[in-house]
Amino acid sequence: MIQDIAPSRLINVYSPRLPRNNDYILPFDENGKLYVGISEGKILFPMAEMIPAENAIYLFCLDDACFFLAPQDTQASIPGFSYRSMRELRDAAYGKELFASFTAYHLWRWYADNRFCGRCGKTNTPHAVERALTCTCCGNIVYPRINPAVIVGVVKGDCLLITRYRTGFAHNALVAGFTEIGETLEQTVEREVMEETGVKVKNIRYYKSQPWGIAQDILAGFYCEADGDGEIHMEEKELKYAQWVRREDIVLQPNDLSLTNDMMKNFRRGSWQTEE
Repeated sequence: MIQDIAPSRLINVYSPRLPRNNDYILPFDENGKLYVGISEGKILFPMAEMIPAENAIYLFCLDDACFFLAPQDTQASIPGFSYRSMRELRDAAYGKELFASFTAYHLWRWYADNRFCGRCGKTNTPHAVERALTCTCCGNIVYPRINPAVIVGVVKGDCLLITRYRTGFAHNALVAGFTEIGETLEQTVEREVMEETGVKVKNIRYYKSQPWGIAQDILAGFYCEADGDGEIHMEEKELKYAQWVRREDIVLQPNDLSLTNDMMKNFRRGSWQTEE
């Protein structure tokens, strides 16, 4: 999965400091595209010595490499570099640099969406000692938002409930959705499966989790079993496909980045009932 970067390690403890020449500066445009180069499937980030780094905000370190967020109006012109969307990077690159890009996007989105105080409307500024934004007027403090969501592998005998979205991602997927106010994760599993496919479930079991910066998510993967005959009544506004697929017929996604693909692969090899 995208976060499986061992022996490398993402160090997300906030450190309010200035960038050095060999630190990475990440410019995003107003649409969330990241200014990078790509070489042989690897993402190349601009260094502070290549572009202006004044007022850059510390993001995190990846091993010994530190990353900073460039101000919104940063101008850069580096041969071979261009602004690329997270979906473009997902299709073209791999490795720890891709995980760094997803995580940086998560933080960029939060900074971009919280420039002004939600309480009084005045300007927010970075907190002096922690990952937070502080209102210059009323003192309100906001912290990065992480959205909980579930990925659900619904099982019926030797079959897995496979879906495809009506728009967006074109490959096989599993039932998924965000946790609503007042819900447990298990209740989210029950509701989302029922809403998307009309299938009632039982024996819900947690599998593993994944940070997914594109949607500012923390994804929690669950397996469960169909309760009853498993007849599908698909929500056509969201899905264009929902079928029970035998394990040997499951077509995986084209890469190993997602928790969804990991869960489909796990079921296909017959190990979904036991921890690896």
